[in-house]
Amino acid sequence: MVGTFRPRRLISVALLGALALGLAACGEAHPNTTFSHNSEYNTSIDQLWDKLLLLGTIVFVGVEVALLYVIFRFRRRPDSPQPKPVHGSTTLEITWTVIPALVLIVIAIPTVQTIFRTQAKAAPDALQVEAIGHQWWWEFRYPQYNIAVANELYLPVGRTVSFKLKTVDVLHSFWIPAMGGKRDLITNRTNYMWFTPNDTLPSSAWNGACAEFCGESHANMKFRTYTVKPDEFESWVKNQQQGIAVAAVPPAPAAAAPASAGVVPAALTPAGVQPALAVSAAAIPQRAPVWAFPADKIESQFGYTIPKTPIPAGNEFDDALLLNGDVARGQSAAGLCMACHAFTSNAMPYAVDVIAPNLTHIGSRHTIGSGLYPNDARHLARWIKNSGHMKPGSKMTPFGKGQIDGNTGKPSGMGMYTDAQIADIVAYLQALK
Repeated sequence: MVGTFRPRRLISVALLGALALGLAACGEAHPNTTFSHNSEYNTSIDQLWDKLLLLGTIVFVGVEVALLYVIFRFRRRPDSPQPKPVHGSTTLEITWTVIPALVLIVIAIPTVQTIFRTQAKAAPDALQVEAIGHQWWWEFRYPQYNIAVANELYLPVGRTVSFKLKTVDVLHSFWIPAMGGKRDLITNRTNYMWFTPNDTLPSSAWNGACAEFCGESHANMKFRTYTVKPDEFESWVKNQQQGIAVAAVPPAPAAAAPASAGVVPAALTPAGVQPALAVSAAAIPQRAPVWAFPADKIESQFGYTIPKTPIPAGNEFDDALLLNGDVARGQSAAGLCMACHAFTSNAMPYAVDVIAPNLTHIGSRHTIGSGLYPNDARHLARWIKNSGHMKPGSKMTPFGKGQIDGNTGKPSGMGMYTDAQIADIVAYLQALK
C-alpha cells in the first residue's frame, strides 16, 4: 500500500517543532551551562564547539543539497530508459575519499590546538588544590595552606587553580559546568586539570558534581564552588587555618537535656580519643564571626545552588528540642564523632585514611550530605540521627536510639543518642565557624 503525502500534516508537525524549540530558547537563566566564558578553559572549549558546529553544519547542508539534487535529478520518470550499469569510477572513489579526509583535517587542527592548550602545565604560582573523590563526598585539600575542607570549594578569581585529581575508591569525575572542564578520577592514578576563574567575575556560587557513575548514591555526590575576590579568599583561608573554636553563642537552659546528656560510654570511645566531658561554655574557645560566602547573597542571587531535596518520610525528629540545644553539652556528646571526623583543620588533612569529612569549621558551610541538604539545624539533626535514611548508601552509622542501619538492615550498634542529645550536638557543630 502506497502512503498518501499530506503537506498540511507535515506543516503542522514542523510548526509544532518550531514552537517547542522557540519556547525552549526563551529562558534566560542557565546557571549550569558549560557555554559560558567564566574561565579560559571553558572559553577554549566553547570556541572549539562553535567552530565544529559551524563546520558540521556546512558539511550537513552540503550533503543534504547533493542528496536532494541526486534524488530529483535522477528520479525515475515514465518511459525513461534503463540506467547504464556502472562497474566503478576511479575519479569518484578518489573524490569521496579525499573530501572526508580534508574535512577531518580541518576539524582536527582546532581540536588538537585546544587539547594542547588545555593540557599544558599550569603556571608555577597557581593555587594547588587536591580534589579527592570518596563514596559519596568530595574532599578538597589546599597543600600550600595546609588546610582541608569537604564539599565546598573556594577559589580566588584571577588566579590559576591547578587541580590534582585522585580517588580513594572507585571511578569518579570532577565537573564544575560553569567553569568548564570535566576530568575523571582514576583508581591508582592521578589526573590534572587547571583553569583560571575570570578576574571580572563577581563573588559567585556554582554547582559541581560527580559526572561518572560511582555507585548507588552517585546522583547525590555534589559540591559547591565559590569564586571569590582575592581578599575574601585570604580571609576564608585564615579562618580555615585556625583551630577548632565556636562563634559566641548564648548558653541554652540547663534543663534542655537529661542528666546523661554528653556522656560517652567508655566501650564506645575509640582508642586514643579523649572526649571532652563536662565542659563548660566558658571553657570552649570562641571567636568573632568569620568570613564565609554570605548566605543572603546565595538566597538572593544564586538560589539554584540551594539544595531542595525533600526530607525522606520516616525520619522523624522533635524539632522543638533544637531551640534549646546547648553548645557545651554538645561538645561533650560529640566526642564519638572523632572516630571518623577530623576536628582540626591541619592535623589530619594528609592522613593515609580519611574516613569522613573534616568538621573543624562545619558551621560556616552552607550544605551537608555532599551538597544534598542545606546546613540548618533541622536537616543536620536528622542526618546525625539516621544518615542512611537521608542519603542512600551513606557510610555513617545512625546515632539515634532505636534506628535501623540502612547498610545492614539491623539496629544500629551506635544508636545511643536521644533527640535531646542530638539537639545539643547540632548546636555545637553549627557553632564551629
